[in-house]
Amino acid sequence: QVQLVESGGGLVQSGGSLRLSCSPSGRTFSSYAMGWFRQAPGKEREFVAAISWSGASTYYADSVKGRFTISRDNAKNTVYLQMNSLKPEDTAVYYCAARLYSGSYYYTHDYAYWGQGTQVTVSS
Repeated sequence: QVQLVESGGGLVQSGGSLRLSCSPSGRTFSSYAMGWFRQAPGKEREFVAAISWSGASTYYADSVKGRFTISRDNAKNTVYLQMNSLKPEDTAVYYCAARLYSGSYYYTHDYAYWGQGTQVTVSS
């Protein structure tokens, strides 16, 4: 059974920072691309950031570019999302996902495994 486990969410004031972590259990994901998505109440799940298996390439949604940084430590089998300068509109449940095959980085259907999500709430 493959599971992705996210951690690091919480409540933070506008302008603050949080770091999310994602660690898969039951499998090593060092050779797979990983992504972060988010879903706010009443909205569709949207792409936030992604990273290639080696970490050499990263991709960001325009709304978070310059504020969020995705990284990975394959030795620890962990992917991170550093979120700075948080805004109330960043409030959402954040999901980690693993892409097993080649394809786009930006769409949910390209990812095979998903975590349960971690809540991020940014107060104004």
